Amino acid sequence: MNSTWKVYVLALVSFLVGTSNYIISGVLDRIAETMGTSVAAAGQLITVYSLAYAVGTPILMALTAKMDRRKLLLYSLGLFIIANLLTFILSGFGLFIAARIITALGAGVVTVNALSIAAKIAPPGKQASAIANVTMGITASLIIGVPLGRMVASAFGWKAVFLAIAIVGVIAMLVISAVFPRLQGDKPVPLIKQFALLKKPQVLVALAITFFWLGGYSLAYTYISPFLLEVTHLNESLISAALFVFGIASLIGSKVGGYSADKRGIIFTLVSGMVLHVISLILLSLVGRSIIAVFAILILWSFAAWSSAPAQQFNLVSLVPESSGVMLSLNSSMMQLAMAVGAGIGGLIVNRVSLASITWFGVFGVLIAIIAVFVLSSMASRHSAVQTAD
Repeated sequence: MNSTWKVYVLALVSFLVGTSNYIISGVLDRIAETMGTSVAAAGQLITVYSLAYAVGTPILMALTAKMDRRKLLLYSLGLFIIANLLTFILSGFGLFIAARIITALGAGVVTVNALSIAAKIAPPGKQASAIANVTMGITASLIIGVPLGRMVASAFGWKAVFLAIAIVGVIAMLVISAVFPRLQGDKPVPLIKQFALLKKPQVLVALAITFFWLGGYSLAYTYISPFLLEVTHLNESLISAALFVFGIASLIGSKVGGYSADKRGIIFTLVSGMVLHVISLILLSLVGRSIIAVFAILILWSFAAWSSAPAQQFNLVSLVPESSGVMLSLNSSMMQLAMAVGAGIGGLIVNRVSLASITWFGVFGVLIAIIAVFVLSSMASRHSAVQTAD
Protein backbone atom coordinates (compact mmCIF):
# COMPACT_ATOMS: atom_id res chain seq x y z
CA MET A 1 0.00 0.00 0.00
CA ASN A 2 1.52 3.35 -1.05
CA SER A 3 1.67 6.40 1.20
CA THR A 4 -1.41 8.02 -0.36
CA TRP A 5 -3.64 5.10 0.58
CA LYS A 6 -2.12 4.98 4.05
CA VAL A 7 -3.09 8.62 4.52
CA TYR A 8 -6.65 7.74 3.44
CA VAL A 9 -6.72 5.04 6.14
CA LEU A 10 -5.70 7.70 8.68
CA ALA A 11 -8.45 9.95 7.28
CA LEU A 12 -10.94 7.12 7.87
CA VAL A 13 -9.72 6.85 11.47
CA SER A 14 -10.18 10.59 12.00
CA PHE A 15 -13.65 10.27 10.45
CA LEU A 16 -14.56 7.64 13.05
CA VAL A 17 -13.23 9.82 15.87
CA GLY A 18 -15.14 12.86 14.59
CA THR A 19 -18.36 10.89 14.18
CA SER A 20 -18.11 9.45 17.70
CA ASN A 21 -17.66 12.99 18.99
CA TYR A 22 -20.25 14.95 16.99
CA ILE A 23 -22.97 12.29 16.82
CA ILE A 24 -23.99 13.00 20.43
CA SER A 25 -25.43 16.35 19.31
CA GLY A 26 -27.14 14.64 16.38
CA VAL A 27 -29.03 12.13 18.58
CA LEU A 28 -29.20 14.06 21.85
CA ASP A 29 -33.00 13.92 22.03
CA ARG A 30 -32.97 10.13 21.58
CA ILE A 31 -30.28 9.63 24.22
CA ALA A 32 -32.28 11.71 26.70
CA GLU A 33 -35.44 9.72 25.97
CA THR A 34 -33.72 6.33 26.26
CA MET A 35 -31.77 7.22 29.39
CA GLY A 36 -34.81 8.73 31.06
CA THR A 37 -33.05 12.04 31.61
CA SER A 38 -33.46 15.62 30.43
CA VAL A 39 -31.96 17.02 27.23
CA ALA A 40 -29.84 19.38 29.36
CA ALA A 41 -28.43 16.48 31.39
CA ALA A 42 -27.71 14.48 28.23
CA GLY A 43 -25.85 17.50 26.85
CA GLN A 44 -23.33 17.15 29.66
CA LEU A 45 -22.01 14.06 27.87
CA ILE A 46 -20.31 16.52 25.53
CA THR A 47 -18.97 18.51 28.49
CA VAL A 48 -17.43 15.39 30.04
CA TYR A 49 -15.99 14.20 26.72
CA SER A 50 -14.45 17.56 25.86
CA LEU A 51 -12.93 18.07 29.31
CA ALA A 52 -11.37 14.59 29.26
CA TYR A 53 -10.04 15.25 25.74
CA ALA A 54 -8.67 18.71 26.60
CA VAL A 55 -6.92 17.66 29.81
CA GLY A 56 -5.96 14.11 28.94
CA THR A 57 -4.54 14.49 25.42
CA PRO A 58 -1.50 16.72 26.17
CA ILE A 59 -0.65 14.64 29.24
CA LEU A 60 -0.89 11.30 27.41
CA MET A 61 1.04 12.65 24.41
CA ALA A 62 3.81 13.89 26.70
CA LEU A 63 3.98 10.52 28.51
CA THR A 64 4.08 8.52 25.27
CA ALA A 65 6.29 10.85 23.19
CA LYS A 66 9.12 8.31 22.79
CA MET A 67 6.82 5.39 21.88
CA ASP A 68 6.79 4.01 18.35
CA ARG A 69 4.05 5.96 16.49
CA ARG A 70 2.51 2.88 14.85
CA LYS A 71 2.26 1.05 18.17
CA LEU A 72 0.82 4.11 19.90
CA LEU A 73 -1.80 4.52 17.15
CA LEU A 74 -2.82 0.86 17.51
CA TYR A 75 -3.03 1.07 21.31
CA SER A 76 -5.04 4.30 21.33
CA LEU A 77 -7.32 3.10 18.51
CA GLY A 78 -7.87 -0.11 20.47
CA LEU A 79 -8.88 1.92 23.53
CA PHE A 80 -11.22 4.00 21.36
CA ILE A 81 -12.85 0.84 19.95
CA ILE A 82 -13.32 -0.71 23.39
CA ALA A 83 -14.92 2.51 24.66
CA ASN A 84 -17.40 2.56 21.77
CA LEU A 85 -18.26 -1.10 22.42
CA LEU A 86 -18.84 -0.26 26.09
CA THR A 87 -21.18 2.53 25.00
CA PHE A 88 -23.15 -0.01 22.97
CA ILE A 89 -23.20 -2.72 25.65
CA LEU A 90 -23.57 -0.87 28.95
CA SER A 91 -26.80 0.62 30.24
CA GLY A 92 -27.28 3.49 32.65
CA PHE A 93 -26.34 7.14 32.35
CA GLY A 94 -23.41 6.93 34.80
CA LEU A 95 -21.75 4.10 32.87
CA PHE A 96 -22.32 5.99 29.61
CA ILE A 97 -20.44 8.97 31.05
CA ALA A 98 -17.54 6.69 32.06
CA ALA A 99 -17.46 5.22 28.54
CA ARG A 100 -17.37 8.74 27.03
CA ILE A 101 -14.35 9.64 29.18
CA ILE A 102 -12.49 6.57 27.94
CA THR A 103 -13.56 7.39 24.37
CA ALA A 104 -12.16 10.92 24.69
CA LEU A 105 -8.78 9.73 26.00
CA GLY A 106 -8.41 7.30 23.11
CA ALA A 107 -9.74 9.77 20.53
CA GLY A 108 -7.35 12.56 21.54
CA VAL A 109 -4.24 10.41 21.16
CA VAL A 110 -5.56 8.85 17.92
CA THR A 111 -6.18 12.27 16.33
CA VAL A 112 -2.83 13.86 17.24
CA ASN A 113 -0.94 10.69 16.31
CA ALA A 114 -2.75 10.29 12.97
CA LEU A 115 -1.74 13.84 12.00
CA SER A 116 1.86 13.17 13.04
CA ILE A 117 2.08 9.89 11.10
CA ALA A 118 0.51 11.46 8.00
CA ALA A 119 3.27 14.08 7.92
CA LYS A 120 5.97 11.43 8.38
CA ILE A 121 4.83 8.97 5.70
CA ALA A 122 3.92 11.57 3.05
CA PRO A 123 6.36 12.16 0.16
CA PRO A 124 8.57 15.28 0.40
CA GLY A 125 6.60 18.42 -0.42
CA LYS A 126 3.25 16.76 0.25
CA GLN A 127 3.23 16.77 4.05
CA ALA A 128 0.75 19.65 4.33
CA SER A 129 -1.65 17.96 1.89
CA ALA A 130 -1.43 14.73 3.89
CA ILE A 131 -2.31 16.56 7.11
CA ALA A 132 -5.17 18.34 5.33
CA ASN A 133 -6.54 14.98 4.12
CA VAL A 134 -6.55 13.59 7.66
CA THR A 135 -8.23 16.77 8.92
CA MET A 136 -10.83 16.39 6.17
CA GLY A 137 -11.83 13.11 7.81
CA ILE A 138 -13.04 15.06 10.84
CA THR A 139 -14.90 17.53 8.61
CA ALA A 140 -16.45 14.61 6.72
CA SER A 141 -17.82 13.28 10.01
CA LEU A 142 -19.99 16.41 10.20
CA ILE A 143 -21.07 16.06 6.56
CA ILE A 144 -21.62 12.29 6.43
CA GLY A 145 -21.16 10.77 9.87
CA VAL A 146 -23.69 12.82 11.85
CA PRO A 147 -26.64 12.68 9.40
CA LEU A 148 -25.88 9.01 8.62
CA GLY A 149 -25.71 8.31 12.35
CA ARG A 150 -29.09 10.00 12.79
CA MET A 151 -30.57 7.70 10.13
CA VAL A 152 -29.00 4.61 11.74
CA ALA A 153 -30.36 5.75 15.10
CA SER A 154 -33.85 6.12 13.62
CA ALA A 155 -33.72 2.62 12.13
CA PHE A 156 -31.84 0.58 14.75
CA GLY A 157 -31.54 2.76 17.85
CA TRP A 158 -28.82 5.28 18.71
CA LYS A 159 -26.51 2.72 20.33
CA ALA A 160 -26.12 0.95 16.98
CA VAL A 161 -24.10 3.96 15.77
CA PHE A 162 -21.35 3.21 18.29
CA LEU A 163 -21.32 -0.48 17.39
CA ALA A 164 -20.83 0.48 13.73
CA ILE A 165 -17.97 2.82 14.67
CA ALA A 166 -16.29 0.03 16.65
CA ILE A 167 -16.62 -2.49 13.79
CA VAL A 168 -15.11 -0.13 11.20
CA GLY A 169 -12.44 0.79 13.75
CA VAL A 170 -11.40 -2.87 14.05
CA ILE A 171 -11.05 -3.09 10.25
CA ALA A 172 -8.87 0.05 10.25
CA MET A 173 -6.80 -1.35 13.09
CA LEU A 174 -6.12 -4.58 11.14
CA VAL A 175 -5.06 -2.59 8.06
CA ILE A 176 -2.73 -0.36 10.10
CA SER A 177 -1.20 -3.38 11.80
CA ALA A 178 -0.58 -5.09 8.44
CA VAL A 179 0.76 -2.30 6.22
CA PHE A 180 2.01 0.63 8.32
CA PRO A 181 5.74 0.80 9.11
CA ARG A 182 7.26 1.31 12.53
CA LEU A 183 7.86 5.03 13.12
CA GLN A 184 10.16 6.49 15.73
CA GLY A 185 8.64 8.69 18.42
CA ASP A 186 9.44 12.35 18.93
CA LYS A 187 11.63 14.16 21.39
CA PRO A 188 9.42 14.88 24.42
CA VAL A 189 8.30 18.45 25.01
CA PRO A 190 7.71 18.84 28.78
CA LEU A 191 4.27 20.08 29.76
CA ILE A 192 5.88 22.92 31.72
CA LYS A 193 7.57 24.14 28.53
CA GLN A 194 4.30 23.83 26.59
CA PHE A 195 2.36 25.87 29.13
CA ALA A 196 5.13 28.48 29.41
CA LEU A 197 3.70 30.09 26.28
CA LEU A 198 0.61 30.99 28.31
CA LYS A 199 2.66 33.66 30.07
CA LYS A 200 2.58 35.72 26.87
CA PRO A 201 -0.41 38.14 26.86
CA GLN A 202 -0.88 37.90 23.10
CA VAL A 203 -1.07 34.11 23.28
CA LEU A 204 -3.67 34.30 26.05
CA VAL A 205 -5.83 36.73 24.07
CA ALA A 206 -5.49 34.60 20.92
CA LEU A 207 -6.59 31.48 22.82
CA ALA A 208 -9.47 33.50 24.30
CA ILE A 209 -10.68 34.06 20.72
CA THR A 210 -10.86 30.29 20.25
CA PHE A 211 -12.58 29.81 23.60
CA PHE A 212 -15.39 32.35 23.11
CA TRP A 213 -15.88 31.73 19.38
CA LEU A 214 -16.20 27.97 19.75
CA GLY A 215 -17.89 28.22 23.14
CA GLY A 216 -20.67 30.32 21.60
CA TYR A 217 -20.94 27.87 18.73
CA SER A 218 -20.97 24.80 21.00
CA LEU A 219 -23.58 26.33 23.31
CA ALA A 220 -26.07 26.29 20.44
CA TYR A 221 -24.84 23.32 18.37
CA THR A 222 -24.88 20.87 21.30
CA TYR A 223 -28.68 21.18 21.42
CA ILE A 224 -29.25 21.49 17.67
CA SER A 225 -31.43 18.35 17.31
CA PRO A 226 -33.91 19.18 20.09
CA PHE A 227 -33.85 22.85 18.98
CA LEU A 228 -34.83 21.93 15.42
CA LEU A 229 -37.50 19.52 16.64
CA GLU A 230 -39.09 21.65 19.35
CA VAL A 231 -38.38 25.27 18.41
CA THR A 232 -38.40 25.33 14.60
CA HIS A 233 -40.69 22.26 14.46
CA LEU A 234 -38.81 20.36 11.75
CA ASN A 235 -40.13 16.82 11.52
CA GLU A 236 -37.92 13.79 12.10
CA SER A 237 -37.46 13.06 8.40
CA LEU A 238 -35.89 16.50 7.85
CA ILE A 239 -33.42 16.42 10.76
CA SER A 240 -30.89 14.21 8.95
CA ALA A 241 -31.14 16.42 5.86
CA ALA A 242 -30.61 19.53 7.99
CA LEU A 243 -27.52 18.02 9.62
CA PHE A 244 -26.18 17.00 6.19
CA VAL A 245 -26.63 20.52 4.83
CA PHE A 246 -24.97 21.89 7.97
CA GLY A 247 -21.96 19.63 7.40
CA ILE A 248 -21.58 20.59 3.72
CA ALA A 249 -21.64 24.27 4.68
CA SER A 250 -18.91 23.68 7.29
CA LEU A 251 -16.62 22.22 4.62
CA ILE A 252 -17.22 25.15 2.24
CA GLY A 253 -16.78 27.65 5.07
CA SER A 254 -13.47 26.11 6.08
CA LYS A 255 -12.18 26.27 2.50
CA VAL A 256 -13.31 29.86 2.01
CA GLY A 257 -11.90 30.87 5.39
CA GLY A 258 -8.46 29.53 4.50
CA TYR A 259 -8.51 31.30 1.13
CA SER A 260 -9.70 34.55 2.72
CA ALA A 261 -7.00 34.43 5.42
CA ASP A 262 -4.35 34.20 2.69
CA LYS A 263 -5.86 36.88 0.45
CA ARG A 264 -7.61 39.32 2.82
CA GLY A 265 -5.78 38.74 6.10
CA ILE A 266 -6.49 37.08 9.43
CA ILE A 267 -8.34 39.96 11.12
CA PHE A 268 -10.73 40.55 8.20
CA THR A 269 -11.52 36.83 7.95
CA LEU A 270 -12.09 36.36 11.66
CA VAL A 271 -14.23 39.47 12.14
CA SER A 272 -16.35 39.00 9.00
CA GLY A 273 -16.92 35.32 9.78
CA MET A 274 -17.89 36.01 13.39
CA VAL A 275 -20.23 38.85 12.45
CA LEU A 276 -22.06 36.47 10.09
CA HIS A 277 -21.96 33.90 12.90
CA VAL A 278 -23.78 36.34 15.20
CA ILE A 279 -26.33 37.31 12.54
CA SER A 280 -27.14 33.66 11.77
CA LEU A 281 -27.71 32.77 15.43
CA ILE A 282 -30.05 35.75 15.85
CA LEU A 283 -31.96 34.83 12.69
CA LEU A 284 -32.25 31.20 13.82
CA SER A 285 -34.06 32.34 16.95
CA LEU A 286 -36.48 34.45 14.90
CA VAL A 287 -37.08 32.25 11.86
CA GLY A 288 -40.28 30.55 12.99
CA ARG A 289 -41.43 27.42 11.15
CA SER A 290 -40.35 28.11 7.57
CA ILE A 291 -38.40 25.05 6.41
CA ILE A 292 -36.61 26.91 3.62
CA ALA A 293 -35.61 29.72 5.95
CA VAL A 294 -34.35 27.27 8.62
CA PHE A 295 -32.18 25.45 6.09
CA ALA A 296 -30.83 28.72 4.67
CA ILE A 297 -29.89 30.01 8.13
CA LEU A 298 -28.27 26.69 9.09
CA ILE A 299 -26.11 26.98 5.95
CA LEU A 300 -25.13 30.55 6.85
CA TRP A 301 -24.39 29.59 10.47
CA SER A 302 -22.17 26.62 9.64
CA PHE A 303 -20.40 28.47 6.81
CA ALA A 304 -19.68 31.47 9.03
CA ALA A 305 -18.65 29.49 12.11
CA TRP A 306 -16.18 27.22 10.32
CA SER A 307 -14.69 29.98 8.15
CA SER A 308 -13.00 31.13 11.36
CA ALA A 309 -11.22 27.82 12.01
CA PRO A 310 -8.33 27.95 9.49
CA ALA A 311 -7.86 31.70 10.05
CA GLN A 312 -7.58 31.18 13.81
CA GLN A 313 -5.10 28.31 13.40
CA PHE A 314 -2.99 30.47 11.10
CA ASN A 315 -3.33 33.30 13.60
CA LEU A 316 -1.88 31.18 16.43
CA VAL A 317 0.96 29.78 14.32
CA SER A 318 1.87 33.31 13.18
CA LEU A 319 2.09 34.55 16.77
CA VAL A 320 4.80 32.07 17.80
CA PRO A 321 6.12 30.47 14.59
CA GLU A 322 9.04 28.81 16.38
CA SER A 323 6.57 26.87 18.56
CA SER A 324 3.83 26.23 16.01
CA GLY A 325 3.28 22.61 17.06
CA VAL A 326 2.83 23.52 20.72
CA MET A 327 0.50 26.39 19.80
CA LEU A 328 -1.71 24.09 17.74
CA SER A 329 -1.74 21.58 20.60
CA LEU A 330 -2.79 24.29 23.05
CA ASN A 331 -5.45 25.46 20.61
CA SER A 332 -6.77 21.91 20.26
CA SER A 333 -7.14 21.64 24.03
CA MET A 334 -8.75 25.08 24.18
CA MET A 335 -11.25 24.04 21.49
CA GLN A 336 -12.28 21.01 23.53
CA LEU A 337 -12.47 23.10 26.70
CA ALA A 338 -14.68 25.62 24.88
CA MET A 339 -16.99 22.84 23.72
CA ALA A 340 -17.17 21.48 27.27
CA VAL A 341 -18.03 24.86 28.78
CA GLY A 342 -20.46 25.68 25.96
CA ALA A 343 -22.33 22.41 26.44
CA GLY A 344 -22.33 22.86 30.22
CA ILE A 345 -23.66 26.41 30.16
CA GLY A 346 -26.14 25.41 27.46
CA GLY A 347 -27.53 22.75 29.78
CA LEU A 348 -28.09 25.30 32.51
CA ILE A 349 -29.81 27.65 30.06
CA VAL A 350 -32.11 24.91 28.74
CA ASN A 351 -33.05 23.97 32.32
CA ARG A 352 -33.44 27.44 33.82
CA VAL A 353 -34.39 29.67 30.87
CA SER A 354 -35.54 27.88 27.71
CA LEU A 355 -34.32 25.78 24.81
CA ALA A 356 -35.25 28.59 22.42
CA SER A 357 -32.89 31.05 24.16
CA ILE A 358 -29.63 29.14 23.62
CA THR A 359 -28.90 30.95 20.34
CA TRP A 360 -28.99 34.34 22.10
CA PHE A 361 -26.45 33.19 24.68
CA GLY A 362 -24.33 31.79 21.84
CA VAL A 363 -24.37 35.27 20.29
CA PHE A 364 -22.94 36.71 23.51
CA GLY A 365 -19.96 34.31 23.38
CA VAL A 366 -19.14 35.11 19.76
CA LEU A 367 -19.39 38.87 20.42
CA ILE A 368 -16.73 38.52 23.13
CA ALA A 369 -14.54 36.68 20.62
CA ILE A 370 -14.91 39.58 18.16
CA ILE A 371 -13.79 42.02 20.88
CA ALA A 372 -10.81 39.76 21.60
CA VAL A 373 -9.82 39.88 17.90
CA PHE A 374 -9.67 43.68 18.02
CA VAL A 375 -7.75 43.59 21.31
CA LEU A 376 -5.18 41.21 19.78
CA SER A 377 -4.89 43.40 16.69
CA SER A 378 -4.26 46.45 18.89
CA MET A 379 -1.61 44.57 20.89
CA ALA A 380 0.12 43.48 17.68
CA SER A 381 0.12 47.07 16.37
CA ARG A 382 1.66 48.38 19.60
CA HIS A 383 4.27 45.61 19.53
CA SER A 384 5.21 46.47 15.94
CA ALA A 385 5.44 50.17 16.81
CA VAL A 386 7.78 49.42 19.71
CA GLN A 387 10.01 47.25 17.52
CA THR A 388 10.13 49.95 14.84
CA ALA A 389 11.09 52.59 17.43
CA ASP A 390 13.87 50.36 18.74
